[in-house]
Amino acid sequence: MGDAENIELGGNITLAGFKDLDHAELIVVKKITGSYTRKFSDALKDFESLSVTMKDVHKTPKSQKYEIHGKLMVGGKAHTSEVIDRNLFVALDSSLKKILAVVSK
Repeated sequence: MGDAENIELGGNITLAGFKDLDHAELIVVKKITGSYTRKFSDALKDFESLSVTMKDVHKTPKSQKYEIHGKLMVGGKAHTSEVIDRNLFVALDSSLKKILAVVSK
């Protein structure tokens, strides 16, 4: 039985902490994550998995920050990033972009 907190996409992608998003936000999160996963799997022959975890930080009315942790497994090695931003999509994109920059070298 899967963890209710986690959303599995295509077997090698896990999203954690995103269950409270509305449907439209979740679609955008899945598209951004899927797009980066395609880049990782095309560029890296030993790509294993990608997991993205979202944590709410400093949640106050009209002001919320999102903490995004990305973890890419390639050939048994973990590549991680952490980004905090007021915009969820900017934080997600920045986090995955950081990992892509490291593994593309």
